[in-house]
Amino acid sequence: MSLRSLLHKSQPEQQFLLFQSSSSQSALPILRSLLAVKSQTSTLLFCLLYPPSDLVKDIREDVQVHDYLDCVPGYSTDAVDVRTTIIAAIEKAPAGALSIVIDSMDTLASDIGSDAETFKFLRELVSIVASRPSPSRLIVHTITPQPILVQSSFSPSLTHITVYPPVLLTHLATEYLTPPPPLVPEPKFWSVFLPFSERASETDRLVYGPEGQGSASREEMIVQILVRYGGKSTSRRRSVERFVEGWSMVHNVPVELSELSSLKKIYEAKKTIEQPAPDPTQNVSFNLNLTPSQQQSRAQVPLPYAHESSMLQARFLSTSLLIIAHNLRQTRSHPRRCNFL
Repeated sequence: MSLRSLLHKSQPEQQFLLFQSSSSQSALPILRSLLAVKSQTSTLLFCLLYPPSDLVKDIREDVQVHDYLDCVPGYSTDAVDVRTTIIAAIEKAPAGALSIVIDSMDTLASDIGSDAETFKFLRELVSIVASRPSPSRLIVHTITPQPILVQSSFSPSLTHITVYPPVLLTHLATEYLTPPPPLVPEPKFWSVFLPFSERASETDRLVYGPEGQGSASREEMIVQILVRYGGKSTSRRRSVERFVEGWSMVHNVPVELSELSSLKKIYEAKKTIEQPAPDPTQNVSFNLNLTPSQQQSRAQVPLPYAHESSMLQARFLSTSLLIIAHNLRQTRSHPRRCNFL
């Protein structure tokens, strides 16, 4: 699976999509591009935090926008239980495939007033999506990490999209010598990337710290996609896949990491290292190559080399001769000592 297939809704078995932003990078550009793709599936967009204009630019028949920005419990006189209004809108939706989009789970949990009740309500929405024809799905955007939402007990299938600033990969390549795949093996990359990216404070420091640019990137970002397949799809492929891609906010399209301008130095440095060393015999003022006759003459020159066994035999023979000569001299000086053999 890839971001491109996700945007074109070519994965009907993925019933739950979770977009996760952070204080250093927003996933709204990808969600906006997803909603911009025209489809025969009816879409219900519930805006709890962001104005509808931030997510959809053109009014279309296949997208129904429900603006709840003014319905704040405790602050507005017409505030109602947001769960009741969402269920009522779903019941009025046309029959067939349906996409339910909630722009902020954090705001939803704040309006409901209980995390447990919020998860219970979202689980009810997952059941509604499962009862609808394919490719129905629930799409939720959040800023706060929600570990319970990525568990298989919440939804068998999952597409979890998390975004990061490009400086994260630059930092890992520089300080940890771990550039993204395929520059290093995937197991090595994930073993460094995952624990570091889960520490949000570290990423925020890279962006807002003394050496950071002070704001999230407005041109490109890094996207981590975790896909868990459920049901019949697991028999045809790996049950869990994880990969990383780039996203261009200038063109609103997914791109390869090597195409990101902020990561070009990483890939150019790798190409420089992989270039073969220049041949020292090239570009000299004389010819070092031998002709065939010269190579044949060089092959006939005997090498100063003796086999190890031959050297041992010669050394043994020399030692034996020295012993015999010594004994002969002893015999001549002392005739009685003649039993040397």
